[in-house]
Amino acid sequence: MVHRLIPLGLVLAAGVLHAQTPAPASKQGGAAPAIFSMRPAAAYDVSKLPDDHYGRLVRYGKELTDRTFAYIGPEVKDQKMRFAGNNLACASCHQVSATKKFAIPWVGAHATFPQYRGREDEVSTVEDRVNGCMERSMAGKRLPLDSREMKAFVTYMHFLSKDVPTGGKVEGQGLPPFKAPDRRADTVAGSKVFIEKCASCHGAEGAGVRAGAVGSATGYTFPPLWGKDSFNNGAGMGRLLFASAFIKTNMPLGAEHGKPQLTDDQAYDVAAFVLSKPRPVKAHLERDFPARWNKPVDAPFPPYVDGASADQHKYGPFGPLQEKMKTLKESLMKASGR
Repeated sequence: MVHRLIPLGLVLAAGVLHAQTPAPASKQGGAAPAIFSMRPAAAYDVSKLPDDHYGRLVRYGKELTDRTFAYIGPEVKDQKMRFAGNNLACASCHQVSATKKFAIPWVGAHATFPQYRGREDEVSTVEDRVNGCMERSMAGKRLPLDSREMKAFVTYMHFLSKDVPTGGKVEGQGLPPFKAPDRRADTVAGSKVFIEKCASCHGAEGAGVRAGAVGSATGYTFPPLWGKDSFNNGAGMGRLLFASAFIKTNMPLGAEHGKPQLTDDQAYDVAAFVLSKPRPVKAHLERDFPARWNKPVDAPFPPYVDGASADQHKYGPFGPLQEKMKTLKESLMKASGR
């Protein structure tokens, strides 16, 4: 389950960010693109930066990442600053200040933009990506592009990506591949996993544990997984395969890549149980993935173009859907004039 982590004490110099690993030769005889390795979280020490414009903006970006609710959440005193629609933090998913391997880190992310994104069928900037999360994971509204908060997020991502060249690859980016069981997810089994493995932090009703009173803009020690203060149904975490990969790799507390605490079946079923619960609704999801061949098979909202049921798109099995989309892609592209 997603959770907010207390920021770690950082002790290493900020200038040491990435170690380059040897690049194997390509099949054509040339060198393959360099692969960068993420450092431990302590290597990304914002406190060592100078007290200049860049350093201050990086530090504010990290603060926004760890304590989003305190600056732009729905309970902050200045109503004009209420951009997030829930009291989560960015670090609820982008763990350890967005520096943990395979917990959707931002290390190297700045170097990948601008990039084509299938959800929009358009080239997007890093600012577009931030606002995508604001409207979905944070269930809120877009940050103005010229706001200090947007600049802080982007500058913090730049700092985390400082030594990664444009288009460079970082080992540990995103989430690892998840091989879903070849069956429909079992929400009843998932409810049992939730009670056994998750409820002690997130509560039996998935409401999380608040760090302070309602209205105090202090967020959660452990965030809610469903209900009005959670991510909406347009978030990436609202897709079963995506959520399963995150949970398998990072949950419960203490899990990490290569050291899971759940099996594939447990992660798959408990993710389905969580996603079966009510949450905020994102308007106009039918506009997502206008090039329909880009739409992930676990995106649980219409329109569907493969003839399968909404239930299968939400709970699987996904293998047949993936095979179907492979066969449909050419005809869909041809019909669109691509």
